[in-house]
Amino acid sequence: MITKKVNNVQDAIEGIQSNMTIMFGGFGLCGIPENTIAALVNTPISDLTCISNNAGVDDFGLGLLLQKKQIKKMISSYVGENAEFERQMLSGELDVELTPQGTLAERCRAAQAGIPAFFTPAGYGTEVAEGKEVREFNGKMHIMEQAFKADFAIVKAWKGDEAGNLIFKGTARNFNACMAGAAKITIAEVEELVPVGTLDPNQIHIPGIMVQRIFQGEKFEKRIEQRTVRVKN
Repeated sequence: MITKKVNNVQDAIEGIQSNMTIMFGGFGLCGIPENTIAALVNTPISDLTCISNNAGVDDFGLGLLLQKKQIKKMISSYVGENAEFERQMLSGELDVELTPQGTLAERCRAAQAGIPAFFTPAGYGTEVAEGKEVREFNGKMHIMEQAFKADFAIVKAWKGDEAGNLIFKGTARNFNACMAGAAKITIAEVEELVPVGTLDPNQIHIPGIMVQRIFQGEKFEKRIEQRTVRVKN
């Protein structure tokens, strides 16, 4: 069995360079690869194109890379709770490609499956469709969207084994599942790394063939983006 295990996050990010395109799993702050992002912040890497549903918050997640001006372009479905993301976008410092959320997910999944492009009705008649091929299917207009081409995909899972098999927990599966295997190299950051044969094959969400590097992260904060609690009477 080929082991995908690397010793630490520094070994996991080896080869990531400036001007690369990187996918980051997660939705808001749920299921983001915290340790890998923190490690990238401490490198001189810059001018990254980041594919992510959004960009975390100002002081956590991808917001940390934005603060250091390490990202030149964000491909996302919304700005979210990140004021710095909004500021850089409106000032023109950051190139932003806003994409319908379903289209974003499908462009990841298409890359994962080796499908070069697909047609979707989402965005037809809007700025999203500008410069794209349009076709009619069953009386409805569709635009062609191309699969992403990324150098690295960085995902976060609950459990994984040394062969790269992954299990996600609850809603933390989100964009992680469709990004794994959708780039030239996939890095998996897991909460618990176990020997091969430990995981129940029926519970595995992503097979190890889609993962090139895996490591066990440390000190997961798992911040809550918006905390809503009941007011005591």
